[in-house]
Amino acid sequence: MVGPQRPQFVLFGSSIVQFSFSYQGWGAILAHLYGRKDGRDGGEITGDATVQPSLVIVYFGGNDSMHPHPSNVGPHVPLPEYVENMKKIAVHLKSLSEKTRVIFLSAPPINEEQIRASLREILGDLSRTNERCGIYSEACLELCKEVGVKAVDLWTALQQRDDWLDVCFTDGIHLSSEGSKIVAKEILKVLEEAEWEPSLHLKSLPSEFSDDSPNDPLSPDGKTTLNVADIHLDREIE
Repeated sequence: MVGPQRPQFVLFGSSIVQFSFSYQGWGAILAHLYGRKDGRDGGEITGDATVQPSLVIVYFGGNDSMHPHPSNVGPHVPLPEYVENMKKIAVHLKSLSEKTRVIFLSAPPINEEQIRASLREILGDLSRTNERCGIYSEACLELCKEVGVKAVDLWTALQQRDDWLDVCFTDGIHLSSEGSKIVAKEILKVLEEAEWEPSLHLKSLPSEFSDDSPNDPLSPDGKTTLNVADIHLDREIE
């Protein structure tokens, strides 16, 4: 293997994870920032893999929080069952390896008016509310305290922006580039503050191919070169 052995990051969840590589999403942001530092794998997580992931980021909750349909068909999951399911996921992931770290993302808020405008023809009458997202978010955060898992409170973090309703979503549910920047910042904050050994924070990991080279771009002084391994264009995210 060329370069340092890179830690493996796994993103696991519903469409908030699926679309995290679209619209300059938070998955794409992390992939860019960690481009010379870590491995990412979106595949199935199993208990018998020869190499277990260093970090698993888990998101479920938004679909679970939808109102139940009279037919009992649909994605709604009762709150106690949702909590129990998330607990099983947490326990399983923590059992993979002593070095496997876990971060849960709580349910983010939604823009109900935007959902009505953009998705009514597809989804019909509104079946989810921001209030219910908040309830499931809080339940997730409480569970994380109980089982000792790091968590990101997305429901609160996105609503810290005064204009969150206008800029954080593509359709009222899924995150825009501005919403994803908030998610990425919150994840990086957890990675920086976590007292994990080894640290998985961006600035704590070695870079591949980090040796200085005379072929690197010249710095403004025209005398020295800039090591491209140390250049990140997303300064506002870091």
